[in-house]
Amino acid sequence: MNELERLKQEIRRCSLCEPELPLGANPVIRGNQSAKILVAGQAPGIKVHKTSIPFNDASGVRLRQWLGINETVFYDEDQVAIVPMGFCYPGTGKSGDLPPRAECVKTWHRQLLALLPDIELILVIGQYAQNYHLKNRQKKNLTETVRAWQEYAPGIIPLPHPSPRNNIWLRRNPWFEQQVLPYIRGRVNELVSRP
Repeated sequence: MNELERLKQEIRRCSLCEPELPLGANPVIRGNQSAKILVAGQAPGIKVHKTSIPFNDASGVRLRQWLGINETVFYDEDQVAIVPMGFCYPGTGKSGDLPPRAECVKTWHRQLLALLPDIELILVIGQYAQNYHLKNRQKKNLTETVRAWQEYAPGIIPLPHPSPRNNIWLRRNPWFEQQVLPYIRGRVNELVSRP
């Protein structure tokens, strides 16, 4: 067993913030050392918590459409790593799921990402992931950060959350589907088709 596998097992046993989680701890992460694409999301939703399969919901269907890949490729840990900012379902607030808990970033992210040396593309989904992966390079809000995607490409592409709750955002920002998605599909295809 390599160092990454040992760390993933340790993470999956983590219960640091279990008392704060409405459904208990169930850390959900994926990825092998050979992965070239990193999907950096927010935190699992309730369906993902129940199945332990990331993006196993309507958001995942849309995300795979955005990337131009099927479930087989998306869930191939040798090609795609999925490392959300929070590994467990955080619960629900007034306007949707609560933010990812900070314990995961503080405890696990640095050492986990160091063990994914072949990542060439980080898809940064949502504000919390952008704050972490873009550091001080993001713009005044999520829309402006996504609009400035060319500043971060080819290594990082900021995305809005693919949730159906963002349908209004997508209608108001047609440039995203016209400009960003064709680039992402091309880049993802290039990475997953390479041996």
